[in-house]
Amino acid sequence: MKTTIYDVAKKAGVSIATVSKVINETGRIGEKTRKKVHKVMEELDYQPSSVAAALTGKKTYTIGVLVPDISNPFFAEVARAFENSARSAGYTLFLCSTDNQPERENEYVELLLKKQVDGIVVATELNNFKLVNKIVSRELPLVLFSVDHPSVSTHVVTTDDVRGGYLAGDHLTSKGHRQIAIIMEQDRSSSKARLNGFTQALNEEQVFLKDGDVISCRSVIEDAKRAARELLSGPKKPTAVFACTDLIAVAVMNEARKQGLAIPGDLSVIGFDNTIYAEMADPGLTTIEQPITQMAEYTFAQLLKTINGSESIKQRVMLTPELVERGSVKNILE
Repeated sequence: MKTTIYDVAKKAGVSIATVSKVINETGRIGEKTRKKVHKVMEELDYQPSSVAAALTGKKTYTIGVLVPDISNPFFAEVARAFENSARSAGYTLFLCSTDNQPERENEYVELLLKKQVDGIVVATELNNFKLVNKIVSRELPLVLFSVDHPSVSTHVVTTDDVRGGYLAGDHLTSKGHRQIAIIMEQDRSSSKARLNGFTQALNEEQVFLKDGDVISCRSVIEDAKRAARELLSGPKKPTAVFACTDLIAVAVMNEARKQGLAIPGDLSVIGFDNTIYAEMADPGLTTIEQPITQMAEYTFAQLLKTINGSESIKQRVMLTPELVERGSVKNILE
C-alpha cells in the first residue's frame, strides 16, 4: 500500500499540517522536528505529491511534451534530446504522442493542465490550434518546437525549412538531375516550406515540377510506402526524389528496390532530418540535417527562463540546417 502523509505524521508523532510545512518549507518548524519528519519520510519511502506541491504554488518540476508520433525516428530522437535537457535541469517529462488525432490532443492538454506541469513544449501541428491559446491563456510557460503559428505569441524554436528544401534541390540539380519529384508530409507547414525552398532551387536551374511530381503522405511507414508506389508507378520515373523526412526517404528506397531499381544507380534519394534511419540505410542516405540537440537545448533554455520568470520577451529562434552527403545520390554528369 502506498505511504501517505497521514502515515508520516503518525510515525513522526506530529500533525499533518506540520508534515506539510516541512515538505513545502513553509511556517516555523524547529530543526529537530524538521529532521525527524525527513527521517520518517526516508524510512517510509514517502514521495510527496507533485500535484499537492502545485496547489501550494510550488513547482512540480514536470514538463509536458506533445509530439505527433513517437515511433517516427525524428521525434524519438527529439524526445531523447528533451529528456537529456530536462534531466540536467532537474525536471521530469510527461511525453504525449497524439497520433495527429484531435481527441487525443484535447485529452493530453487537459491531462497536462490537471497535472499542474510547470511548462509545455508543443512539437506537433495540432488539428485545433486553439488548444495552444488555451495554454497561453493560463499563463503557462510554452515553447513551440519545429512548428509555428501567427496567432500565437510565445517562444518558438524551428529549423529554416525553406533553406533546407533549397539545399536539397540545389544538391540534386548540381548532380545533373532534371527529372525530379518530391514526397512531402501532408498538411504540415514545415513540409510546405521545404517544398518552397526546393522549388526555388529547381527553378533557378530551369527545372519545373509538373503534375504528379509532388505527392503528399503522412510520415508513417504504410502511407510512405503507398506514396512511393504511386510515384514509381508512373509512365516516366524520376531520376531523383526528395523526401521531406528520412522515414519517407527510406520507404522510397525500399519500394524502389522491390521494383528492381538500384539506389542510386537508377534512382537517387535525398531525405530530411538526419536521423538514425539515414545512417542505417544502405547505401547511407544523403539528407538535410536538423540540429536536434541544439534545438532541444534552446527549447528548454527558453522554457526554463519563462518558468523562472526571467524571460518576458517572446523569441523565435530559427536554426540553419546542413546537407549531409552520403551514398544515395548519383552524379549523372560523370
